Amino acid sequence: MSTPAAYLTLQFLGWLAEHPRNYADVMEAWRTSCPRLSIWEDALIDGLVEIGSGAATRDASPVRLTARGRAMLAAVTSSSRPARTSGGRPRG
Repeated sequence: MSTPAAYLTLQFLGWLAEHPRNYADVMEAWRTSCPRLSIWEDALIDGLVEIGSGAATRDASPVRLTARGRAMLAAVTSSSRPARTSGGRPRG
């Protein structure tokens, strides 16, 4: 993950993981007409996020991380934390 789009994808996944969001929230914050920054669309196509069902309207539908999206976010989050010794201090 070293491209600007990859970092934005991780930012999007982290934002989505913070608390429940609906489709309208996601579209307001992440929709773009720029074909080079299609973060929302790419995350949906790659199976990192999903649109839930059961809401009265599409705008009210929940958008959440899939197992794949959670795993990607967890892998990056855990690899960016400093290693800890038994004393709780970072090794280094």
